[in-house]
Parts: sequence; C-alpha cells; structure tokens
Amino acid sequence: MDIADVAKRTGVPASTLRYYQKIGLLRSLSGPGQRRQFAADVADRLALIALGQAAGISLDEVGAMLVDLQVDRGMLIAKADEIDARVKRLQAMSKGLRHAAACPEKDHLACPTFQRLMKLSAAGALPAEPRRKLI
Repeated sequence: MDIADVAKRTGVPASTLRYYQKIGLLRSLSGPGQRRQFAADVADRLALIALGQAAGISLDEVGAMLVDLQVDRGMLIAKADEIDARVKRLQAMSKGLRHAAACPEKDHLACPTFQRLMKLSAAGALPAEPRRKLI
C-alpha cells in the first residue's frame, strides 16, 4: 500500500509514517529512493501503536513488542495500574468540582469539603496529570 493511501485510510500523517519507519516501527517494502510502500497489515500495526500510546506505553516499548511479537505482561499490568490510579484521581477531582459548582457556601474557601479537596491536592494526594510529549 502506498504511503499516501496509508495516510488517507488511517488518518496518520505521512510525516508520522516516515518517522515510524525511521525508528523501526514500520518497514517499507520499497527500496531507497522509491516511493514508500507498506504491507497490507500496516493499519493493524498503526492501531497497535496508537493503542500503546493511549495506554502510556512508549514508542520504544511498542517497538520491542512489534519486533519480538511478545507482550510484556508485567509492563501491561503496571500500565493498567497507572491508568486505574489516574482514573481515581480524575474521579476525585470531578467529584470536588461538582461539589464546588453546587455548594451553597457563598465563599468556596469557607466550604469544609472544598477545603479538604484543596488540602488533598496540596499534599499530593491529587497530583496534577503529567504533561506528555505527543508525536
């Protein structure tokens, strides 16, 4: 499949496809200097890469799985645990925001529930989400 067709069908920009090829996540079937052609399973590989990135798995880790065709189950469990922890933090933040929106106190700083939420956040119990570099 031609690089333009892959980009059109998958929504992955050609520049990203070239980058993935450069770092070894994808292989082109064509020789140097020729227009890039990819195997028919390229969409599946791109879906696996996207799934890994969405789960917080680095491109290096995804690449290792694609090369060996082995899944590091321990790493997947650790990533699932990270996601569960993130979900709990977000649910707590959502609950606090909903309370603040419906709180009858005129001054949120006078609300004991809001005070508790601020203290938890300041103590690191509700840390901010880390910023991630996207490709």
